[in-house]
Amino acid sequence: MALVEQFRRLESGLPDGWQSARLRLVIPDEGDCARAAALLAPTNPGRRGKVINFATGRRGVGVGPDRIRGLLRHLDKEGIEGDLELVRVEEAAAPLDPGRSTLADAWDAALASLPPDWSDLYAEVELTSSDYIEPGALRLSPLNPTRPDARPLFRFRAARKFGYGASAEMLRRCLERLDEAGITGALRILNVVSDSYPAKTQGPVWYAAGKVI
Repeated sequence: MALVEQFRRLESGLPDGWQSARLRLVIPDEGDCARAAALLAPTNPGRRGKVINFATGRRGVGVGPDRIRGLLRHLDKEGIEGDLELVRVEEAAAPLDPGRSTLADAWDAALASLPPDWSDLYAEVELTSSDYIEPGALRLSPLNPTRPDARPLFRFRAARKFGYGASAEMLRRCLERLDEAGITGALRILNVVSDSYPAKTQGPVWYAAGKVI
């Protein structure tokens, strides 16, 4: 069966709310596999032996299905034969429940509880599932977070005016990105310093488990 037809059949079986799909293409001939990997270059494929892994996505997530069909049609024209398999499907995050508290809301509440002259803080977000570690790390990357242990937990600094850490606005935007992706968790403020005036440094430091943070 032509590769483009195999893809159409797999696509027709995907759930209505699918956002991205991981695919595996197994090609018996190693020479054909090398050519196929080159032709599938726009998908940034991974190749191991006679197996090529690549992905497609909707709503701006990865290479769209129309482009995938075009690439596979090109492989068919080149006479490249193989078996296309569906490896994994990710569905779009469900819309936020208006009644559910979000991480951005938690930040707003925490910010309102801080003294008006706060200057630096150290905080953490503990996610509700280890499945959220990789997507959470991506969305929190502007905060330069650290993970102290194996828990799905990220720690980071924030500064109100200057110094180490992200701004309050950037921190909120990163938490909004978690909310938009349906990633849930709990926000905690660990340390706060008020009215600091750094001298030959960019801000205060804290020590945790013998390490400077």
